[in-house]
Amino acid sequence: MLAAFTSGSFAKSAKRSRDAVIQIIGKIQRSDYEGDRAALKRMYGELTPFLHDKKERNKHIVSRVEYWRGFALWRRALNGFNESADPKGLQEDLEHAVSEFNQSAAVDASFTDAKIGAGSCLSNLIFLNQKNRSRMLELIAKAGRVLKEAQAEAPENPRLYWVLGPNVWYAPPERGGSQSKAIEMYQRGLELARKDKGRTTDPLDPSWGEPELLMNLAWSNLHRTTADLKAAKSYAQSALELVPFWHYVKDILMPQIDVAIGKVYSVPAPTSAVIPKKLPLPSGTTLSSGTP
Repeated sequence: MLAAFTSGSFAKSAKRSRDAVIQIIGKIQRSDYEGDRAALKRMYGELTPFLHDKKERNKHIVSRVEYWRGFALWRRALNGFNESADPKGLQEDLEHAVSEFNQSAAVDASFTDAKIGAGSCLSNLIFLNQKNRSRMLELIAKAGRVLKEAQAEAPENPRLYWVLGPNVWYAPPERGGSQSKAIEMYQRGLELARKDKGRTTDPLDPSWGEPELLMNLAWSNLHRTTADLKAAKSYAQSALELVPFWHYVKDILMPQIDVAIGKVYSVPAPTSAVIPKKLPLPSGTTLSSGTP
């Protein structure tokens, strides 16, 4: 009877922990879309107790908690790029995110999404360390290794295409890069994301990807050598249909597209359109050493 009572109490405690983690994950994803960097840092901290709970023996939950802690810092950094935040702070967030993703993968070696997140963070760290050649070469090797592992393990993961696309966009032709190839990668990722929609039944597992791929397709069609403004606007609108409160797309990217359309057709830009002094990177951009 005592064993049964203990087992039942543990099961209830585990369920409460799981429910609490799921609630925080939802807040992290919303804060990412809203561009709320302070909330992302706070949510990162709120997940900490679930790593130190000695009663928690479920490796699946632990690995996912590590993942979402890394995700919070990753997206805090990516949103920071759009705000021209202090590079030192961006670097610290990305480095800590890599550590969280590595720990997640260490707990669950089959969890490829942790490697995808680490690969993106390492790629952005390459961009931040362009003046430090030895550090940059070290990061290039690490990013290349982890992303190759992810490709081998889950070649049809749509989030992988979102992370790899910017590297292909910025890489020189002799290294296999081109704008058209990057756009093809985003389109393939979007196809896979839509195909997989609803297949992820565990809310602890990442299922994001479709809105992000739509956003990068909008950005790419706006900034390609020969812009396709109609496609850019259509993709941005589709992203906002899925996430109406997405700060980057609603307040930065869409106004840029409207201004570009206004210039082409000599139509005054909407009064709400504001172009930042410095062109922001799309929220998931990973940068290779070939970045201008």
